[in-house]
Order: sequence, then structure tokens, then C-alpha cells
Amino acid sequence: MIKYSRQRESILNDLLSRYDHPTADMVYESVRTRQPNISLGTVYRNLSLLAESGQILKITTGIGPDRFDGHTHEHVHFICTACGNVYDMDYLPRERLTEEAAKVLSTKGQIDGYHLQFYGRCQNCLNGTTNFS
Repeated sequence: MIKYSRQRESILNDLLSRYDHPTADMVYESVRTRQPNISLGTVYRNLSLLAESGQILKITTGIGPDRFDGHTHEHVHFICTACGNVYDMDYLPRERLTEEAAKVLSTKGQIDGYHLQFYGRCQNCLNGTTNFS
């Protein structure tokens, strides 16, 4: 169990309130509006600690910085290979996905959870309307 920290709680609450899968810099900008004295290093350290403890998800996109997700339930992500944005795909039939994977796995083990990611280009990038700033 990790020791309580007001800054860590603020970072976690920030992630739980959003669905845009922010970078550490985005979390820093958001949290510092409520805690002006927080440092970027503190945000990075606490994001790592929260991810290691399983309280948040760290999403490595392969494009730009890692993204973070405060919603740790089993769900699928779509990662845009052009801009690096991450989108939730909660509407996929999770039960069927797990059942089919269990059939393939058969007698080799037991599935306890998953993190699945799809890659492609988001609609904004396909339309040429992504703002990269």
C-alpha cells in the first residue's frame, strides 16, 4: 500500500474526471490550476507510482509521450498512428471477446483480464483537421 499524498490524490482525481487519455504534461497543466506549487517531476513520479500500483493505466502509444487513463476496467483503446490520440472503445462486446480468447487459449491457462489496442488513423487525421499544437 502506498502512503497517502494530497498531490497524488489530486492527480488521480484529475484522471478519473476525464476521458481524453492525457499525457503527463496535460495532467500537470490541469492539476496545477488547483495546486500551483506542484512540479512536473512530482506529476511524473506520481503517475508512475499510480500506474505501477494498478490505480491507473499507462498507455504507450509508440507515437509521442505515454498517455494515462484513470479508468482501469477492461476496455479497448484505439490509438491514432498519425496524432497519437487515444480513444476508448467501450462498446465492443467484451464478454464475447474474452470467451473467444479463452477458447483459443483452451488448456494452456486462464484469462484474468486484458488490455487491447487497435491502431489506425482517427477521423480528424483522415479529414486533415487534427490540431498538432
